[in-house]
Amino acid sequence: MADYFRIARLDHVTKHVFIIPGAVLCGMLRGGQPAQLPLSAALGLITAVAIASANYVINEFLDRESDQHHPVKSARAAVQREMSGAVVAVLWLALVTIGLGCARLQSPVMFYIGSIFALQGIVYNVPPLRTKDKAVFDVISESINNPLRLAIGWAIVDPSSLRPSSLIAAYWFGGAFLMGAKRLSEYREIASSYGVDVLTRYRASFRHYDEVSLTALCLGYALFCVALLGIFLIKYRIEYILLLPFIIALFVIYFSMSCAPGSTAQKPERLFMERELMIVLALTGAMFLLTSFVQMPWLNIFVGQHFILVH
Repeated sequence: MADYFRIARLDHVTKHVFIIPGAVLCGMLRGGQPAQLPLSAALGLITAVAIASANYVINEFLDRESDQHHPVKSARAAVQREMSGAVVAVLWLALVTIGLGCARLQSPVMFYIGSIFALQGIVYNVPPLRTKDKAVFDVISESINNPLRLAIGWAIVDPSSLRPSSLIAAYWFGGAFLMGAKRLSEYREIASSYGVDVLTRYRASFRHYDEVSLTALCLGYALFCVALLGIFLIKYRIEYILLLPFIIALFVIYFSMSCAPGSTAQKPERLFMERELMIVLALTGAMFLLTSFVQMPWLNIFVGQHFILVH
Protein backbone atom coordinates (compact mmCIF):
# COMPACT_ATOMS: atom_id res chain seq x y z
CA MET A 1 0.00 0.00 0.00
CA ALA A 2 2.99 2.30 0.48
CA ASP A 3 3.33 2.48 -3.31
CA TYR A 4 -0.26 3.66 -3.67
CA PHE A 5 0.19 6.39 -1.08
CA ARG A 6 3.47 7.38 -2.70
CA ILE A 7 1.73 8.23 -5.97
CA ALA A 8 -0.52 10.65 -4.04
CA ARG A 9 2.64 12.83 -3.71
CA LEU A 10 1.88 14.26 -0.30
CA ASP A 11 5.44 15.61 -0.32
CA HIS A 12 4.26 18.16 -2.94
CA VAL A 13 2.29 20.04 -0.29
CA THR A 14 4.67 23.03 -0.67
CA LYS A 15 2.88 23.89 -3.94
CA HIS A 16 -0.11 24.99 -1.88
CA VAL A 17 1.84 28.07 -0.81
CA PHE A 18 -0.12 29.80 -3.63
CA ILE A 19 -3.14 29.69 -1.29
CA ILE A 20 -1.53 32.29 1.01
CA PRO A 21 -1.68 35.31 -1.37
CA GLY A 22 -5.40 34.68 -1.88
CA ALA A 23 -6.07 34.74 1.85
CA VAL A 24 -3.87 37.79 2.45
CA LEU A 25 -5.33 39.78 -0.46
CA CYS A 26 -8.87 38.96 0.62
CA GLY A 27 -8.10 40.16 4.13
CA MET A 28 -6.62 43.40 2.77
CA LEU A 29 -9.31 44.16 0.18
CA ARG A 30 -12.45 42.76 1.83
CA GLY A 31 -11.52 43.29 5.47
CA GLY A 32 -12.62 41.29 8.47
CA GLN A 33 -12.34 37.54 8.90
CA PRO A 34 -14.71 34.63 9.58
CA ALA A 35 -15.50 33.88 13.20
CA GLN A 36 -13.89 30.44 12.87
CA LEU A 37 -10.83 31.27 10.77
CA PRO A 38 -8.64 28.37 12.06
CA LEU A 39 -11.36 25.83 11.20
CA SER A 40 -12.01 27.51 7.84
CA ALA A 41 -8.27 27.45 7.03
CA ALA A 42 -7.96 23.78 8.04
CA LEU A 43 -10.92 22.76 5.87
CA GLY A 44 -9.57 24.78 2.94
CA LEU A 45 -6.10 23.26 3.23
CA ILE A 46 -7.46 19.71 3.47
CA THR A 47 -9.59 20.41 0.39
CA ALA A 48 -6.55 21.54 -1.59
CA VAL A 49 -4.24 18.73 -0.44
CA ALA A 50 -6.78 15.92 -0.85
CA ILE A 51 -7.97 16.91 -4.33
CA ALA A 52 -4.45 17.68 -5.58
CA SER A 53 -3.37 14.22 -4.34
CA ALA A 54 -6.37 12.64 -6.10
CA ASN A 55 -5.22 14.31 -9.32
CA TYR A 56 -1.67 13.07 -8.77
CA VAL A 57 -2.93 9.51 -8.26
CA ILE A 58 -4.59 9.28 -11.67
CA ASN A 59 -1.77 11.31 -13.25
CA GLU A 60 0.96 8.92 -12.17
CA PHE A 61 -1.04 5.77 -12.90
CA LEU A 62 -2.18 6.84 -16.38
CA ASP A 63 1.31 8.16 -17.24
CA ARG A 64 3.12 4.96 -16.24
CA GLU A 65 3.86 3.92 -19.85
CA SER A 66 5.10 7.33 -21.03
CA ASP A 67 7.03 8.02 -17.80
CA GLN A 68 9.33 5.08 -18.47
CA HIS A 69 10.99 7.24 -21.15
CA HIS A 70 11.80 10.03 -18.68
CA PRO A 71 15.28 9.88 -17.05
CA VAL A 72 13.89 10.66 -13.57
CA LYS A 73 10.18 9.80 -13.67
CA SER A 74 11.03 6.27 -14.83
CA ALA A 75 11.82 5.55 -11.16
CA ARG A 76 8.24 6.28 -10.07
CA ALA A 77 6.33 3.55 -8.27
CA ALA A 78 3.68 3.25 -11.00
CA VAL A 79 6.44 2.52 -13.55
CA GLN A 80 8.45 0.14 -11.39
CA ARG A 81 5.54 -1.78 -9.84
CA GLU A 82 2.47 -3.57 -11.17
CA MET A 83 -0.38 -1.52 -9.70
CA SER A 84 -4.09 -2.29 -9.62
CA GLY A 85 -6.35 0.09 -11.51
CA ALA A 86 -9.20 -0.79 -9.12
CA VAL A 87 -7.16 0.22 -6.05
CA VAL A 88 -6.09 3.44 -7.78
CA ALA A 89 -9.74 4.24 -8.57
CA VAL A 90 -10.77 3.64 -4.95
CA LEU A 91 -7.92 5.79 -3.66
CA TRP A 92 -8.84 8.59 -6.11
CA LEU A 93 -12.51 8.41 -5.06
CA ALA A 94 -11.60 8.45 -1.36
CA LEU A 95 -9.37 11.51 -1.74
CA VAL A 96 -11.95 13.40 -3.83
CA THR A 97 -14.66 12.54 -1.29
CA ILE A 98 -12.50 13.83 1.58
CA GLY A 99 -11.63 16.99 -0.33
CA LEU A 100 -15.17 17.83 -1.46
CA GLY A 101 -16.58 16.84 1.93
CA CYS A 102 -14.32 19.35 3.70
CA ALA A 103 -15.11 21.93 1.01
CA ARG A 104 -18.86 21.49 1.54
CA LEU A 105 -18.42 21.94 5.29
CA GLN A 106 -16.49 25.16 4.69
CA SER A 107 -18.86 26.86 2.23
CA PRO A 108 -20.76 26.40 -1.07
CA VAL A 109 -18.13 28.56 -2.79
CA MET A 110 -15.33 26.26 -1.57
CA PHE A 111 -17.30 23.24 -2.82
CA TYR A 112 -17.63 24.90 -6.24
CA ILE A 113 -13.87 25.58 -6.36
CA GLY A 114 -13.02 22.06 -5.20
CA SER A 115 -15.29 20.53 -7.84
CA ILE A 116 -13.51 22.45 -10.61
CA PHE A 117 -10.16 21.38 -9.11
CA ALA A 118 -11.19 17.70 -9.27
CA LEU A 119 -12.65 18.08 -12.76
CA GLN A 120 -9.38 19.64 -13.95
CA GLY A 121 -7.54 16.46 -12.97
CA ILE A 122 -9.88 14.39 -15.14
CA VAL A 123 -9.71 16.75 -18.14
CA TYR A 124 -5.92 16.93 -17.94
CA ASN A 125 -5.20 13.21 -17.43
CA VAL A 126 -8.03 10.98 -18.62
CA PRO A 127 -8.67 10.05 -22.29
CA PRO A 128 -10.29 11.02 -24.58
CA LEU A 129 -9.85 14.64 -23.48
CA ARG A 130 -6.41 14.26 -21.84
CA THR A 131 -5.29 17.83 -22.61
CA LYS A 132 -1.75 17.11 -21.40
CA ASP A 133 -1.08 15.51 -24.80
CA LYS A 134 -2.17 18.63 -26.72
CA ALA A 135 0.23 21.52 -27.27
CA VAL A 136 -0.68 24.79 -25.48
CA PHE A 137 -3.78 23.18 -23.97
CA ASP A 138 -1.47 21.11 -21.78
CA VAL A 139 -0.07 24.26 -20.16
CA ILE A 140 -3.34 26.20 -20.03
CA SER A 141 -5.31 23.35 -18.44
CA GLU A 142 -2.61 22.43 -15.91
CA SER A 143 -1.98 26.03 -14.85
CA ILE A 144 -5.62 26.55 -13.83
CA ASN A 145 -4.50 24.98 -10.55
CA ASN A 146 -2.85 28.33 -9.77
CA PRO A 147 -6.01 30.51 -9.70
CA LEU A 148 -7.90 27.66 -8.02
CA ARG A 149 -5.42 27.71 -5.13
CA LEU A 150 -5.76 31.50 -5.02
CA ALA A 151 -9.55 31.08 -4.90
CA ILE A 152 -9.25 28.60 -2.02
CA GLY A 153 -7.21 31.14 -0.04
CA TRP A 154 -9.78 33.86 -0.77
CA ALA A 155 -12.71 31.62 0.21
CA ILE A 156 -11.01 30.73 3.50
CA VAL A 157 -11.26 34.39 4.56
CA ASP A 158 -14.45 35.41 2.74
CA PRO A 159 -16.61 32.52 1.50
CA SER A 160 -19.33 34.95 0.41
CA SER A 161 -17.47 36.49 -2.55
CA LEU A 162 -15.22 35.65 -5.49
CA ARG A 163 -11.86 37.27 -6.21
CA PRO A 164 -11.49 39.94 -8.97
CA SER A 165 -11.44 38.55 -12.51
CA SER A 166 -8.26 40.48 -13.38
CA LEU A 167 -6.47 38.74 -10.49
CA ILE A 168 -7.79 35.31 -11.51
CA ALA A 169 -6.58 35.79 -15.10
CA ALA A 170 -3.20 37.15 -13.97
CA TYR A 171 -2.69 34.16 -11.65
CA TRP A 172 -3.73 31.79 -14.45
CA PHE A 173 -1.20 33.21 -16.91
CA GLY A 174 1.41 33.32 -14.15
CA GLY A 175 0.86 29.60 -13.68
CA ALA A 176 1.06 29.11 -17.46
CA PHE A 177 4.45 30.82 -17.40
CA LEU A 178 5.66 28.45 -14.67
CA MET A 179 4.41 25.40 -16.59
CA GLY A 180 5.82 26.74 -19.87
CA ALA A 181 9.22 27.26 -18.25
CA LYS A 182 9.06 23.70 -16.93
CA ARG A 183 8.35 22.41 -20.47
CA LEU A 184 11.25 24.47 -21.83
CA SER A 185 13.60 23.09 -19.19
CA GLU A 186 12.52 19.52 -19.96
CA TYR A 187 12.92 20.10 -23.70
CA ARG A 188 16.42 21.54 -23.38
CA GLU A 189 17.65 18.81 -21.05
CA ILE A 190 16.01 15.67 -22.40
CA ALA A 191 16.29 16.53 -26.10
CA SER A 192 20.00 17.35 -25.79
CA SER A 193 20.81 14.24 -23.76
CA TYR A 194 18.46 11.60 -25.19
CA GLY A 195 17.06 13.06 -28.40
CA VAL A 196 13.71 14.52 -29.42
CA ASP A 197 12.30 11.06 -30.16
CA VAL A 198 12.61 10.01 -26.51
CA LEU A 199 11.12 13.34 -25.45
CA THR A 200 8.00 12.89 -27.60
CA ARG A 201 7.52 9.35 -26.30
CA TYR A 202 7.55 10.79 -22.78
CA ARG A 203 5.06 13.59 -23.55
CA ALA A 204 3.06 13.65 -26.80
CA SER A 205 2.58 17.44 -26.75
CA PHE A 206 6.32 17.89 -27.40
CA ARG A 207 5.71 16.78 -31.00
CA HIS A 208 4.35 20.28 -31.60
CA TYR A 209 6.96 22.21 -29.60
CA ASP A 210 10.54 23.25 -30.13
CA GLU A 211 12.89 25.43 -28.09
CA VAL A 212 11.95 28.60 -29.95
CA SER A 213 8.18 28.12 -29.67
CA LEU A 214 8.41 27.24 -25.97
CA THR A 215 10.51 30.36 -25.30
CA ALA A 216 8.05 32.54 -27.25
CA LEU A 217 5.09 31.06 -25.36
CA CYS A 218 6.79 31.73 -22.01
CA LEU A 219 7.24 35.36 -23.08
CA GLY A 220 3.58 35.59 -24.07
CA TYR A 221 2.35 34.08 -20.80
CA ALA A 222 4.55 36.47 -18.81
CA LEU A 223 3.34 39.52 -20.73
CA PHE A 224 -0.31 38.58 -20.26
CA CYS A 225 0.27 37.99 -16.56
CA VAL A 226 2.02 41.32 -15.95
CA ALA A 227 -0.53 43.27 -18.04
CA LEU A 228 -3.49 41.77 -16.15
CA LEU A 229 -1.70 42.16 -12.85
CA GLY A 230 -1.12 45.83 -13.65
CA ILE A 231 -4.87 46.29 -14.17
CA PHE A 232 -5.60 44.67 -10.82
CA LEU A 233 -2.94 46.62 -8.92
CA ILE A 234 -4.00 50.02 -10.26
CA LYS A 235 -7.72 49.30 -9.92
CA TYR A 236 -7.73 48.07 -6.33
CA ARG A 237 -4.81 49.88 -4.65
CA ILE A 238 -2.53 52.22 -6.58
CA GLU A 239 0.34 51.67 -4.10
CA TYR A 240 0.60 48.08 -5.30
CA ILE A 241 2.01 49.32 -8.62
CA LEU A 242 5.39 49.50 -6.84
CA LEU A 243 5.31 45.69 -6.72
CA LEU A 244 5.70 45.38 -10.50
CA PRO A 245 9.53 45.67 -10.63
CA PHE A 246 9.82 42.90 -8.03
CA ILE A 247 7.33 40.68 -9.84
CA ILE A 248 9.18 41.19 -13.13
CA ALA A 249 12.43 40.30 -11.36
CA LEU A 250 10.82 37.03 -10.22
CA PHE A 251 9.89 36.23 -13.84
CA VAL A 252 13.44 36.98 -15.02
CA ILE A 253 15.08 34.87 -12.31
CA TYR A 254 12.71 31.95 -12.83
CA PHE A 255 13.17 31.96 -16.59
CA SER A 256 16.97 32.11 -16.23
CA MET A 257 16.77 29.25 -13.75
CA SER A 258 14.69 27.14 -16.15
CA CYS A 259 17.43 27.42 -18.78
CA ALA A 260 20.10 26.03 -16.46
CA PRO A 261 21.05 22.31 -16.56
CA GLY A 262 19.18 20.21 -14.00
CA SER A 263 16.82 23.12 -13.34
CA THR A 264 14.61 23.12 -10.26
CA ALA A 265 11.87 24.40 -12.60
CA GLN A 266 11.27 20.72 -13.41
CA LYS A 267 10.52 20.09 -9.71
CA PRO A 268 8.49 23.09 -8.46
CA GLU A 269 8.07 21.49 -5.04
CA ARG A 270 11.78 22.20 -4.44
CA LEU A 271 11.78 25.87 -5.41
CA PHE A 272 12.28 26.88 -1.79
CA MET A 273 15.88 25.65 -2.18
CA GLU A 274 16.65 28.36 -4.77
CA ARG A 275 18.34 31.06 -2.65
CA GLU A 276 18.20 33.94 -5.15
CA LEU A 277 14.55 33.30 -5.94
CA MET A 278 13.64 33.14 -2.24
CA ILE A 279 15.45 36.42 -1.51
CA VAL A 280 13.55 38.30 -4.23
CA LEU A 281 10.32 36.62 -3.11
CA ALA A 282 10.95 37.83 0.45
CA LEU A 283 11.63 41.36 -0.82
CA THR A 284 8.38 41.20 -2.82
CA GLY A 285 6.52 40.17 0.33
CA ALA A 286 8.09 43.04 2.29
CA MET A 287 7.12 45.53 -0.42
CA PHE A 288 3.59 44.10 -0.42
CA LEU A 289 3.27 44.76 3.32
CA LEU A 290 4.70 48.27 2.94
CA THR A 291 2.35 49.22 0.12
CA SER A 292 -0.61 47.67 1.95
CA PHE A 293 -0.30 49.91 4.99
CA VAL A 294 1.39 53.10 3.73
CA GLN A 295 -0.65 55.63 1.76
CA MET A 296 1.21 57.16 -1.21
CA PRO A 297 -1.12 59.76 -2.77
CA TRP A 298 1.56 60.93 -5.23
CA LEU A 299 1.03 57.67 -7.13
CA ASN A 300 -2.42 58.88 -8.20
CA ILE A 301 -0.65 60.57 -11.10
CA PHE A 302 -0.80 57.16 -12.82
CA VAL A 303 -4.61 57.05 -12.62
CA GLY A 304 -5.64 60.34 -14.25
CA GLN A 305 -5.05 61.55 -17.79
CA HIS A 306 -2.09 63.89 -18.20
CA PHE A 307 -0.66 65.42 -21.36
CA ILE A 308 2.72 66.97 -22.06
CA LEU A 309 2.09 70.49 -23.30
CA VAL A 310 4.52 71.94 -25.82
CA HIS A 311 4.86 75.74 -25.90
